[in-house]
Amino acid sequence: MRRLPMTTSFSFTLLLTTTFWTLLLTTMFWTLSYGFVRPTLLQLQSLSGSGNYLTKEELWFDQTLDHFSPYDHRRFPLRYYEFLDYFRPSDGPIFLKICGESACPGIANDYLSVLAKKFGAALVSPEHRYYGNSSPFKSHTTENLKYLSSKQALFDLAVFRQFYQESLNVKLNKTKENPWFIFGVSYSGAMSAWFRLKFPHLTCGSLASSAVVQAVYNFPEFDQQIGESAGPECKAALQETTRLVEGRLATNGKAVKALFGATQLDIEGDFFYFLADAAVVAFQYGNPDKLCSPLVQAKNNGEDLVDAYAKYVKEYYLGSFGADVETYNQKHLKNTSVSGGSSDRLWWFQVCTEVAYFQVAPANDSIRSSKVDTRYHLDLCKNVFGEGVYPDVVATNIYYGGKKIAGSKIVFTNGSQDPWRHASKQTSSPDMPSYIINCHNCGHGTDLRGCPQFPLTLEGSSQNCSNPDAVNKVRQQLVEHIDLWLSECHESGRSYM
Repeated sequence: MRRLPMTTSFSFTLLLTTTFWTLLLTTMFWTLSYGFVRPTLLQLQSLSGSGNYLTKEELWFDQTLDHFSPYDHRRFPLRYYEFLDYFRPSDGPIFLKICGESACPGIANDYLSVLAKKFGAALVSPEHRYYGNSSPFKSHTTENLKYLSSKQALFDLAVFRQFYQESLNVKLNKTKENPWFIFGVSYSGAMSAWFRLKFPHLTCGSLASSAVVQAVYNFPEFDQQIGESAGPECKAALQETTRLVEGRLATNGKAVKALFGATQLDIEGDFFYFLADAAVVAFQYGNPDKLCSPLVQAKNNGEDLVDAYAKYVKEYYLGSFGADVETYNQKHLKNTSVSGGSSDRLWWFQVCTEVAYFQVAPANDSIRSSKVDTRYHLDLCKNVFGEGVYPDVVATNIYYGGKKIAGSKIVFTNGSQDPWRHASKQTSSPDMPSYIINCHNCGHGTDLRGCPQFPLTLEGSSQNCSNPDAVNKVRQQLVEHIDLWLSECHESGRSYM
């Protein structure tokens, strides 16, 4: 039965009597430019086919609300999943897959399942606090969101890791810890790197895939990468489309918004952000030709570019991909109810308090509208969350190190077409190797998700990548590092170095 999220004391005894060794699972999260758009019902349905999930069965853990207060002892139920089909109980590692900034209804069958089988690993995946069914409160007011931060979430992972290992030892009647390895993509990729940085004694190493470790106040490099990934012809077509939409919006805004199915977006900045994201998703998730082929063809044939782009937006972005226009509506973001659409407000709170990642139009040669600027983002934060809410990116980068993160045994991977790679670490070192996957459709999290990322390719297959050898080479390097660092854990007799 579905458990209603609330601040409460969750029975540890009940938790242990729940079927502990059941199959469970996590989904791919879809990380887009606009505050990281959440999975829609259509996307989740696309994952529901046979074999797409390793497990979807829920388990629950009694989590601390405020890890930084010695006086606040409130707790809340946090959802997690486990998959044990490949696990060697005697010496197998535990792979923790971090769920990010969206609901986490299970563990998707991506490349991590291949790694689990290879290493005889258990897969566990806890949901991020507040998201999905792991909300501590019945309302997401700004006041209630004060415990939503990456710092609190990292402690959630540390406490969960200790709980799970201790429960496993009781179950198997043993005292020695299993070696742990942490995995994450995008924001959860940053969390994976930060976990190794802050809790090196709790993990042998981390994969930080497309990890946005650098908090960025103004992020024009994002848009510049879209132009580079698009190529000259597609970039020119996108720029012309933006100019045409700006002109028509000034004379007949209602008709233009109706053409894109977005009449509810009253704020111009929201509408232009929506249009920009529709283009971003093609490059970010490994489907560049879905956008560029019809747009370039329309331009070469002298056809209406706005009509061609609107067709792509409605058929692909809103259609088969399943994006929701409401994600861009600030009226929607102000809704404090706990529901399936809560993730949009929750992630924007983290954006507006910790990391920013403000995708602003570059001063020159921009693809997105110049109306999407710093003022637009700051006004959004104020409008949605109230006075005094702004991202302290300096403090965030001081706390974690940004691109100068000083952890060890972290693998950073990035796709060559992914605009988020400019907020990731790309300078390699022996302790923190970094790899760029170069291919036409290598985007966000390609190493774990394969090509394209939508619809899901089973076991993160690289077969449909334009350069599968590049993907497989990076995966082999990842396997070598996991093997080495797990071996070092085994040699030390502990789960860390």
